[in-house]
Amino acid sequence: MPDRRNPFEGVTDFVSELSRLRTLGVHGSLETAEAAERTHASAWVPSTDILARGDDLLIRIELAGVDPEDVDLRFSHGVLTVSGARHAEDDGEDGATFLVRERYYGEFRRAITLPENTTSDDIEAAFEDGLVTVTVTGAAAESESSRIEVAHRGRKTRARRKPTS
Repeated sequence: MPDRRNPFEGVTDFVSELSRLRTLGVHGSLETAEAAERTHASAWVPSTDILARGDDLLIRIELAGVDPEDVDLRFSHGVLTVSGARHAEDDGEDGATFLVRERYYGEFRRAITLPENTTSDDIEAAFEDGLVTVTVTGAAAESESSRIEVAHRGRKTRARRKPTS
């Protein structure tokens, strides 16, 4: 099977990391920040896998502990957006005190740009065991690309002179 070009290669969740660093800077720690109200700007970003299976694109989004009723999937202008909320467990339940709290609670948001010509009819989603699986039919099929010539409009280069001895 020939190697396919990965359209998501090199893409890191830069915005999520900037948000985490901003939270550390503003609150001094992630623990203090957890008590702060989250907005779309500071929402956590769920772990996501994107893979090709044949000509289809599969997107798996890990949403353990999220009620399926709290998940909103939207497609607009070529962007698939998954958002919703995971509600925190009661801190004082049975007199328990959290010693370590690493899971994020509150609103989450994930936006993924899909290939050109994708329509909402190409997208199906299922939620099972805390995993949302989105199938985008035909989105991983190879597409034609065109090479565009780059015109050189810079100054002409001069021939270098050899040093004289």
